[in-house]
Amino acid sequence: MVRGLQQRIPQVRVNGDMEKRVCNNANLCFPGVEGEALLERLDLKGICVSSGSACSTGAVEPSHVLLAMGLSPELAKSSLRITLGIENTEEEIDYVIEQLSQIYNSLVTQG
Repeated sequence: MVRGLQQRIPQVRVNGDMEKRVCNNANLCFPGVEGEALLERLDLKGICVSSGSACSTGAVEPSHVLLAMGLSPELAKSSLRITLGIENTEEEIDYVIEQLSQIYNSLVTQG
């Protein structure tokens, strides 16, 4: 999923180490857009994600974890956490990649 998103959205940045991580969890930064805007539009497409880090779910402020990792407040607010489960299919992953790239590009062009 991460590689697919990076191919479709070159600006996407992985928050954290690519090797030392939980294999089914990705925290990604989408520069230039609010994570909440992405989250809302993905929800309308039936895709459940979270903004920020697990430690800040429901918080209005940027994740203190992402800030401690060195992200600026703006980048921390442009982050999403995507978690996959054993029941997720390749088709669902492809759907997330397609929808997220379309939504991101739409938001970027809206400015």
